Amino acid sequence: MAAGLDAMETLAAAIAVLFVGAALQTRVGFLKNNNIPVPVVGGLIVAVLTTVAFLGFDFRFSFDMAMKEPMMLAFFTTIGLGADFRLLARGGPRLLLFAAICLAFLIVQAGLGLIAAIGMDLHPLVGLLGGSITLSGGHGTGAAYAERFADVQNIAGVMELAMACATFGLILGGLIGGPVAGRLIRINGLEAASTHDDPPGSNDEDQCGPIDSGTLLWALFAILICLVGGRWLASALSGAAFTLPGFIWCLMIGVILRNLEHVVPKVAVHSPTVDMLGSISLSIFLAMALMSLRLWELLSLAGPLLVILLIQTTGMVLFATFVTFRFMGGNYDAAIIAGGHCGFGMGATPTAVANMEALTRRYGPSPEAFLVVPLMGAFFIDFLNALVIQGYLTLPVFGY
Repeated sequence: MAAGLDAMETLAAAIAVLFVGAALQTRVGFLKNNNIPVPVVGGLIVAVLTTVAFLGFDFRFSFDMAMKEPMMLAFFTTIGLGADFRLLARGGPRLLLFAAICLAFLIVQAGLGLIAAIGMDLHPLVGLLGGSITLSGGHGTGAAYAERFADVQNIAGVMELAMACATFGLILGGLIGGPVAGRLIRINGLEAASTHDDPPGSNDEDQCGPIDSGTLLWALFAILICLVGGRWLASALSGAAFTLPGFIWCLMIGVILRNLEHVVPKVAVHSPTVDMLGSISLSIFLAMALMSLRLWELLSLAGPLLVILLIQTTGMVLFATFVTFRFMGGNYDAAIIAGGHCGFGMGATPTAVANMEALTRRYGPSPEAFLVVPLMGAFFIDFLNALVIQGYLTLPVFGY
């Protein structure tokens, strides 16, 4: 027996999932105290219910995910629309420091996967798939390398393993980020900086004005321009020697529009409206991504997968606590950045931002974290990851 929802019904269901997740988070102490993001709470509940229905009653429930990608693209576009070049220049040194930290973690993460695979007498390439390829790289990078390994090395089940690692990494990244950062904040007695200290060059009227129908329509129009332009560029350059994912083009157009306002003030978008739309897009995207998980398809990989993920999760927690937090300054912003690092170090940039949003709603704002982490996750992490993967593939154990 099977049933499903169309695109509009799935969108309504995703919003309902957010309401359920928010209600549970306010009532369940564990969820509230550990800052588990609302989309993770609600989405996992639906994934578990659909898995029980399939395994217990042979009932398959499906969703039409036509709106999932547009929501993801809209989220990355809002990051671009919030990227003021003046703030980027100010945050440049911090971004470079975080890049060095992330590069070190990628090396550790790939190494942990390799050691785990060799210890379980698995093919070494399985270790790389259970490392930075899928966890920091996500589903797209995992699928690309899995296809390559399957063709070259003829490894059975490599695609399923890659998708399983990326999927569970997405879940774990949303589960550990809040507890890790929250613990750092509590045991070190950290507090957010004063909210009255605006960044240099900020526009007070733009930042503090109320959200109304005019600001909402203009922000929506700007986001749609970025989405259409990004999709067109991604399609036009798909056959080029060097290609970028579609969300990068959307983000880059957003950055251009954001900074065009310094020359043409009338095109300025209202920052609070953009932030609100970005938060909504992110929440709906994550809810859709998690509630559509087919957990039963991953059970056959439970043994080696659980061992690899347990090692990787432990490594992520320890690295974020003792390296990311300490080297980023050991202050409140560093704690929020550590929570975000857990998000995209195990899952994806939207998970990192969801972690940080949950933390800042409880403990206070962290502009530095929302500047550094999304830029690293969106722009630089895939490039650094490719360098690390290619470096590991040169080792004699892989035979390349």
